[in-house]
Amino acid sequence: MTDDTQLRLLAVHAHPDDESSKGAATLARYVSEGVDVLVVTCTGGERGDILNPSLDPAVARRAQESLHEVRQAEMAEAARILGVKHRWLGFVDSGWPDGDPRPPLPEGSFAALPLEEVARPLVALFREFRPHVITTYDENGGYPHPDHIRTHEVTMVAWEQSGDASLYPEFGEPWEPLKLYYHHTFNRARIEALHNHLVAIGLDSPYAERLEDKSNDNTHRVTTQVECAAWFPVRDAALSAHATQIDPDGMWFVVPTVEQQRIWPTEDYELAASHIEVDLPETDLFAGIRSAEGLRA
Repeated sequence: MTDDTQLRLLAVHAHPDDESSKGAATLARYVSEGVDVLVVTCTGGERGDILNPSLDPAVARRAQESLHEVRQAEMAEAARILGVKHRWLGFVDSGWPDGDPRPPLPEGSFAALPLEEVARPLVALFREFRPHVITTYDENGGYPHPDHIRTHEVTMVAWEQSGDASLYPEFGEPWEPLKLYYHHTFNRARIEALHNHLVAIGLDSPYAERLEDKSNDNTHRVTTQVECAAWFPVRDAALSAHATQIDPDGMWFVVPTVEQQRIWPTEDYELAASHIEVDLPETDLFAGIRSAEGLRA
């Protein structure tokens, strides 16, 4: 049962570690304010790779034997650090289709299954948790991994179907979330600010190649900037919990946290859909909701 006086946020992600690289400080901030936060991870990340060259050898051996089990444990630790609830949607990672032409997606994987089939359990979860705010990826998935694009698709289906009483009566009473946001953590203005800082202090920037591509500028889509710099250390700890995926000497940590807090103290979103009146730009995912009768922050 949910507490109808409490604000609730549901973040829909594709793989374990996505919740820590996209919006983690926002989640930690809202948890600290008493918001009920649930992260749902659509797949187990089974077809991922070990991306941390300095991973402890014993952990690396376990990951080579069963990456799924290791990533489950990493996800549990990240959720503990962030203070969020967590659920698996239960689908299998589709992997990255590398090659030209790209090979077909693995049979039975998340992105290969029919959309209605993979959206059903998310509709059920919407009705169970009754979130006021949803966060997920845009139509490009943030980047074009098949599971990220499918995560966008299932979230939009659940957004449309959860409040429809004619659908899935077995999932309980209909529930209509009030606002849906897309992550824009990697908007060009933020990346450019971090890049310029590195160049100014004479360091190589891992963002240079990304900035060369002018086609991916999504800064104009940002409607909502959540001040959460105080929770960047929590975000960093959650990222580090995904040790198979996150190189402690890699891109995520090349700009020290204290400098990130100064240069870009927000996490950024696009309000993609709303069932309430809004006043843009915003600084709060719950803007317009907090004042509703019977709700509290």
